Amino acid sequence: MNRQKPSRLNGLAFRRIKAFALYEVLLGVTIFALGVIAVGRATQNCLNASAIAAEENAVRQVLSDRMAEIQAAQGAPDAEKEFTIDSNYGPIKVTQKSAPAGLTEPDDTVVNGIILVTLQAQWQQGGSAQSKALQFYVYRPGQG
Repeated sequence: MNRQKPSRLNGLAFRRIKAFALYEVLLGVTIFALGVIAVGRATQNCLNASAIAAEENAVRQVLSDRMAEIQAAQGAPDAEKEFTIDSNYGPIKVTQKSAPAGLTEPDDTVVNGIILVTLQAQWQQGGSAQSKALQFYVYRPGQG
């Protein structure tokens, strides 16, 4: 392709072929900057979600450990008990309540020995109060 010397008529065409205009460069830089900002925010959201998930896993583990302790114990669980566990994410207040389940058979026979245990964990996450509860049954013959 042979190019003609620039003249008044084909000067714009020649300029477009030779280089980008300033507005094209600015538009490209703006789009790139917006993309970088979007990726940064997405990364920050992923890190926040990971931190929240790790904190909730720690609370879930505390409740699971306490449930295993109650199930492995020989006697009836305490009717009410409250204690605080220090974790890497701050203090976790655990409240334990237990009461006879009061279950009955279809013929209205009361089922004895089954105790309903409720564990509730409360903690602070980002300045707001959070809680998670767990209910389960334990069987202790001759009790409840």
